[in-house]
Amino acid sequence: MPITIEDASARHLERLYEIEMECFKKEAFTKQQIAQLLQNSNSISLVAKEDGNIIGFIIGALFMEDGNIVGHVLTIDVSPSHRRKGVGLKLLQEMEKIFRDKGAKVCRLEVREDNVAAISLYRKLGYRKVGMLKHYYGEAHGILFEKNLL
Repeated sequence: MPITIEDASARHLERLYEIEMECFKKEAFTKQQIAQLLQNSNSISLVAKEDGNIIGFIIGALFMEDGNIVGHVLTIDVSPSHRRKGVGLKLLQEMEKIFRDKGAKVCRLEVREDNVAAISLYRKLGYRKVGMLKHYYGEAHGILFEKNLL
């Protein structure tokens, strides 16, 4: 079944929150936080669908830093039953393309230091570790990754 990527909107909130909880449990964004991100004009939100069902999503934002536009992936979630099928890869590549089209030269994201699958995906796509984030995820540390989009 082909996976399609399309814009997310507030009408997808319930399903996105469900997937967020499946993925991140205690560290999940609240439903209200996801709603705010979906409505924020600075955010870019995409869903991955298979057979009409949402199986993953990504939310990113653009900001200015030292006169340059930077893309930041705030969350990328794939329903556990659909992992290892290229869904995260597709979502991330589409987000990078949008960032690039909007003038971003760099994309950043954070990941839990023990999320081996995500780290391997980011490395495969050319992200490199640029910093450690102590206790970023409660007890667990985070890693800051960055990729040049030029």
